[in-house]
Amino acid sequence: MLDVLGPKIRKGLDALYLTAGYLAALFLVVILLLILIQMMARWTGEMFTGAPDYAGYFMAGASFFAFAYALNNGNHIRVTLLLGTLGKYRRIGEIWCFAMATVLAAYWARYAIKATYWSYKLGDVSQGQDATPLWIPQLSMAVGSVIFTIALFDNLVRVIWFGTHSAQAQIVSEEE
Repeated sequence: MLDVLGPKIRKGLDALYLTAGYLAALFLVVILLLILIQMMARWTGEMFTGAPDYAGYFMAGASFFAFAYALNNGNHIRVTLLLGTLGKYRRIGEIWCFAMATVLAAYWARYAIKATYWSYKLGDVSQGQDATPLWIPQLSMAVGSVIFTIALFDNLVRVIWFGTHSAQAQIVSEEE
């Protein structure tokens, strides 16, 4: 059963991480557009209230959506120097690192979801002039946290079963 589902699950997870990376890039483009619109508004004597707030929301969204994509491309900061000193116990060290990271990310994702839910339920709005409902920008944080948790768990399972993970790919190419 795993032989049939394995490649489909891998393809689906990789597509999820790539989609999250594309969303992060899109959010960065939106930040650029917000800056350009704000510059043009200043030149014409108009006001674009809330632009810094919106840029902050999109920056948070870009960060959280980029986490899983960066992890699976080997771009996260890792403790390879310490793991390299473990020698034949490196795999145990990697399992421990991914397990702790997965637990912490799941904890964070849980509270991000709860914060988003309560902001929606209570009708929280931002304190800026735009009065944006806070659950809208918090949603990208919650979804990005969940995707990052999935990516960490995915890598944990891969290092347990196969002894390898996707965060290695970049490290190997740097050492060559």
